[in-house]
Amino acid sequence: MTYLRALRDQRRGIVVLLGWSVLEGVPALLSGRLVGLAVDRGFAAGRPWTGVAWLLLFAAVAVLGGFGLRQVFMRLGAVVEPLRDALVRQIVRGVLHAGSQTRQPDASAVARITRHVEVVRDATAGVLVQARALLVTTAAALVGLAATVSSLAWLVILPVVAALILFGLLLPSLARGQRRLVLADEQAASVAGTVFLGVRDVTAVGGADHALRDVMIEVDHQASATVRMAFATALRGVVIALGGFAPLVLLLLVAPGMVRAGTLTVGEVLGAVVYLSTSVQPALRRLADTTSTVVLRLVVALRRLAEAAPPIREPGGDATPDGTDLELRAVTFGWSPTAEPVVRNLDLTLPPGSHLAVVGPSGIGKSTLAGLITGLVEPQSGEILFGGTPVRSVAPELRHQRIALVPQETYLFTGTVRENLSLFAPDASDATLLQAAAAVGASDLLTKLGGLSGTIGHSAAGLSAGEAQLLTAARVYTSPADVVILDEATSALDPAAEAVVEQAFAARNGTLIVIAHRLSSALRADQVLLMDGGPPLLGHHQDLLTTSPLYRDLMAAWQQAPTTEPAPLGPATSLRGSI
Repeated sequence: MTYLRALRDQRRGIVVLLGWSVLEGVPALLSGRLVGLAVDRGFAAGRPWTGVAWLLLFAAVAVLGGFGLRQVFMRLGAVVEPLRDALVRQIVRGVLHAGSQTRQPDASAVARITRHVEVVRDATAGVLVQARALLVTTAAALVGLAATVSSLAWLVILPVVAALILFGLLLPSLARGQRRLVLADEQAASVAGTVFLGVRDVTAVGGADHALRDVMIEVDHQASATVRMAFATALRGVVIALGGFAPLVLLLLVAPGMVRAGTLTVGEVLGAVVYLSTSVQPALRRLADTTSTVVLRLVVALRRLAEAAPPIREPGGDATPDGTDLELRAVTFGWSPTAEPVVRNLDLTLPPGSHLAVVGPSGIGKSTLAGLITGLVEPQSGEILFGGTPVRSVAPELRHQRIALVPQETYLFTGTVRENLSLFAPDASDATLLQAAAAVGASDLLTKLGGLSGTIGHSAAGLSAGEAQLLTAARVYTSPADVVILDEATSALDPAAEAVVEQAFAARNGTLIVIAHRLSSALRADQVLLMDGGPPLLGHHQDLLTTSPLYRDLMAAWQQAPTTEPAPLGPATSLRGSI
């Protein structure tokens, strides 16, 4: 489990925390004893300065314990922050993995990352602070109490045991309430997120009232779960009162008679009161807080995170491909076992140097094909070979290096232009980076940015979508990838700039697959793969015009639409691949 692994990785820090906890527990061990000695050997014996000396020693011990507590909190971040980072990585990977297996956005992922992970982080810190205090402080206080007034130990034990039994009976209902609250929060975030993502569609169809009603239903469920949890928490307070105050009440009832009988001194009684009021009673409150809030929240949040982002079975292996050819054999894929396949029985061979354009209506499965070729998505049947090796069996680091997928969304990072362009080729020289930029038509853009030493701001501030896509293309051009997939990666460029990018990659001595944003990409390709929901068709542009009514319709619609695109290039003359 990610959580336990992350804790094991921080075991040294946890041991350090426990070490400082021993120092923190010294006041709990000595507090009552020192107060009792101040009374019996000082103030009650007519030696006030001796009593003051014992109290000053108590103050020094308290300062020592405070120093230990300060060290605990100073070192707490070194344990919980790496834990939080590990959980965020797990959730993000789980969301991205789930995103590759479904076409629906996961709005509740925000709740999992922002709420549940923070719950785990805060709860873990609470457990490390409070459970540590319970272990060290309570043990020290009970030892000190037993050593000071052994005959009164039973006054503490009986109420505490009764409180623990009652509290244990409450825990199942508290756990159920906490889980209901977590699920209600997540469902409210999911429904609200879905409405916000589709707010334009909701407005267009006049569904605002219906959408608002759906959101308010989930908000009401969330409020109801919160109220029920508040009642359960209030009941917990009764148990705290029983275990925390009953020992003091019993002590006040029994102690006067024992003092009159001479079996207890006034100092011993006062010491017992100090132990109960400053150590045992706060420890019981922390026990209830830790168990009924912190621990319950931690357990419920971890369970929900495990359900929402289970461990990912990474496509892995240590195989090395023999060559760079791509081959798909009878590949079929659907988004669920019962869904209509978006890729059906596809056979495709792409030798090194191939230039393929993938066309078809929106949502027909073109991007899914890109996921299959890169190994991000596993086919339901058939196999995908890269260099004669199943693509998901290729060593992941090698597969990521040899096959590059460039999506429509651009990902530039805060830093210099050089750092962004050399991301996949960290050893590339400045001359290589400048050559890549020139090849894809980004030289003027680099000049505008101040050259390779120019800076790119947060979220590529100041750059247009097309400029960001140009820099992304230059970055991939610099990489050692043998296969490049442009998944509408030039959608924000004008037709002329798009042609420059595609021709640069086509001349790069690698395999190029273009998921076409404009059908002009099909005219530049050696072969065209048409996906229309049925058996895919592969062929030359002219062949598909003759054999496929859908392709003719798509091409006619594109040519008749108002456009500033240049005249189509001449038809490609080579046909590679078979279907």
